[in-house]
Parts: sequence; C-alpha cells; structure tokens
Amino acid sequence: MNTSLIILAAGMGTRMNSDLPKVLHQIAGDPMLVHAMAAGATLEPQHTIVVAGHGAAKVTAAAQEFDENATVVVQSEQLGTAHAVDQAKDALAGFDGIAFVLYGDTPFVSPETLEEMLGAAEGADVVVLGFEAADPGRYGRLIMEGPSLERIVEFKDATEQERAVTLCNSGVIACKSDLLFDLIAGVNNDNASGEYYLTDIIGLARARGLKATAVTCAEAETLGVNSRAQLAEAEAAFQARARAGLMENGITLQAPETVFLARDTIIGRDAFIEPNVFFGPGVTVESGAHIRAFSHLEGCHVARGAVVGPYARLRPGAELQENTRVGNFCEIKNAVVAEGAKVNHLSYIGDAFIGAAANIGAGTITCNYDGVMKHHTHIGARAFIGSNTMLVAPVHVGDGAMTGSGSVITSDVEEDALALTRAPQVEKPGMARKLFEMLKAKKAKQQRGS
Repeated sequence: MNTSLIILAAGMGTRMNSDLPKVLHQIAGDPMLVHAMAAGATLEPQHTIVVAGHGAAKVTAAAQEFDENATVVVQSEQLGTAHAVDQAKDALAGFDGIAFVLYGDTPFVSPETLEEMLGAAEGADVVVLGFEAADPGRYGRLIMEGPSLERIVEFKDATEQERAVTLCNSGVIACKSDLLFDLIAGVNNDNASGEYYLTDIIGLARARGLKATAVTCAEAETLGVNSRAQLAEAEAAFQARARAGLMENGITLQAPETVFLARDTIIGRDAFIEPNVFFGPGVTVESGAHIRAFSHLEGCHVARGAVVGPYARLRPGAELQENTRVGNFCEIKNAVVAEGAKVNHLSYIGDAFIGAAANIGAGTITCNYDGVMKHHTHIGARAFIGSNTMLVAPVHVGDGAMTGSGSVITSDVEEDALALTRAPQVEKPGMARKLFEMLKAKKAKQQRGS
C-alpha cells in the first residue's frame, strides 16, 4: 500500500525551558524529529509532512536536511492533535493510501511496529498503536471489545472503571488518508481541555460502522520526551539498546557503559572498542578495526584492520583505509590515509591525501588554511615525514620522499628526494654559562630592589 507520514512537531515544549523547539533536542546526535522521520522512512512514504509551530524555521531546516523532499506546514494555533493533523490536509490532497500520524517527541517507535500497523490496516479502517503501561498514569485508555477498538478515552474524561484499563494510547495512528481527514471534520472540542482530540476519530468511525483495531508494542517504543530529565532518560535508553545490539552482533565493547553511539553508527563484527569512545553522526567502522580509549569519531570511515587512538579525533571526511594507524592526540579532517600509512603522534592532518605505507612523524601539521581558503596537501606512498614538519598547502610530496625534522615545506618535493629547510646549527662555546650568570645577577638585583 502507498503510505505517507504526518509528523506532529508544533509544540513549544515549555518544560524543556529552552529557546530550541522541543523536537530538535538531540538523542544520539540527531534531533528527536529525525529519529521519528527515520523510522517512518522505512515505509518508503510518498509524502512526509511535518506539522511545525514554535520555531518553524528551525524545524523546517532540520526536517529538510534529513529529507529534502519533506513538506513542512505550520500550525499557527495549537488547538489539539486533530487540529494539528488537519493542517496536512492540503499537502495530501489527491493522495490515495495510508497516512501515518507520528510524533516528533516520540522518537523510538520502531520500523517493525510501523510495518505491523500497515499490515493491520489491510483489514481495518483505523489502526491505533497501543501499549501495556506499567504505570498507566494520565495516558489515554484504549477500550477494546475483543480485537475491535471501540473508543479512546482521555484520562481527564475517563470513568474510574475506564482508568483501571492498562492498555494505553501512544497517539500513533494509521488510517486511509481521505478517511482520516473526513473523520477529523467531525471532531469537536467538547471535552475537559477544550481541544480537538485526534483520538475522537475512533468513536466517529465506530458510529459509522467502520472497523478500528489496535496494534501493541513495547512501552519503551512509546517513550515521549517533555523535559530535560526525560531527554536524559531517552538518551540512556537509546544507548543501552544500541550497545546491546552491537555486542549481540559480535562487536567487543570493553566497557559498554562508557561508549556513546549515534543514531546511525555502523560497526562491523569483531571490531574492538575500548572505554570512553564517542561516536558522532556518520561513522562507519569496518570489521576487525580497533578503536582505542578516549577517541572521538564523527563523519568518518575506518576500514578493516585500522587502529585509532588512544586520544585520537577523526572529523568529517576522514577516510582511513585498511591497516592504517592514527594514534595519540592526532586529528584527521577531510583526509584520506591510504593503506598501511601511520599518523601516530601529536599531528594534525587536514584536507590531505596520505599515500600507502607513508609515515607521518610526531608533531606534523598540514597548514591547510590561509585565513580565507582551504588548500590540499598530497603526500605520496612510502614518504617519510620527519617530526615537527609544517606542510604549507597547497603542496605535493612525491612517493618515497623524506622531509627533515623541523622543516617548513612550502614547495613541492620530488619523488625520492630529501627536503630540508632548517637553519644551520650555530654553537657558541661557554655562552650558556655566561648567559645563566647574567640572568642570575639580574634576578638578584631585582630581589634586592624589592
């Protein structure tokens, strides 16, 4: 069946106490909104409609960064969930298929659950996602008669008998698009909150003799985030699940609770991750790689057999090929380190290509920025770059070439050549003793004067 997504993201999130729209607060390196969009994207929707309100410009930018084809509509007044969904009506005019209503502050509904709802929609007019709550609290209750969902009752409007029900409403709904908006047209705000509840469409559908049902999922999938404390809980829940998934797939996490992963982190089997490693968005680590302690990776690719760290930083565009080494306090940005090359100590490699089996000495820097533009450094295969070399880009060092320690390389170096730019060493016998005597005498004079 054809599908479309309607993702509600208009709330201000007062309890967040933030200028940032609630749905843009991050879990595992991505806004909560993106988590919801990513789950829905597995349905291959024809349309993704994000209903924004507070901070609509920022919400639009985030949504379209993830999916450039996403449509953002604005709910200028927050009059309830049915009113919010109705803002997507014009954007879905003419669409023939199932519309899913998701929530930008409920980031963990799984693709598998959405697929189950889609399957249930083949035999029902409206499908609601429910969960058995350990503490039902103030959730809306799903009132079932066998497999049929009769109505959803908001806590404020529920009787004591209805409040005793533990099957609760997540808010996620799947319904044929034209029927969804037709039902919403019949919703009123005659309730304790004076809002237009999306949940009322169930009663309206049943009154027409239509079929409604519920699909259930684990309560953890329905976790909503409304405060900083809940955001921290959501982060912890994501990390615990992600770490467990990696270990089940054959990755060693030496101290799992100290490793932090992004939503899209990919790590291959038999990789070894030491303690206190942080993965930002866009990282792929291949099978058998070794990430050592206190390293920070984002937007990079680490190939099989590579060793990174300890205390290394890989920034966006870093590409480490097989059996490479990037070690202590090194930073790599927008650079390829080819097979077998080593950048082991206290070096910065940016906007560069490091050839196969090259060795980069400690303290080497590619001077890639002139204050306006970034420039490229090329270091050939098997080149040996002496410690504390400054490579002033743009510059090309040929295959098998060598630079002397402490050199400032401003011109291209030929293949197999040795480049030296150090000033000659000058030695003045006895001068160190005389200099120390002068300094000590000056210090003593200053102390007498004070």
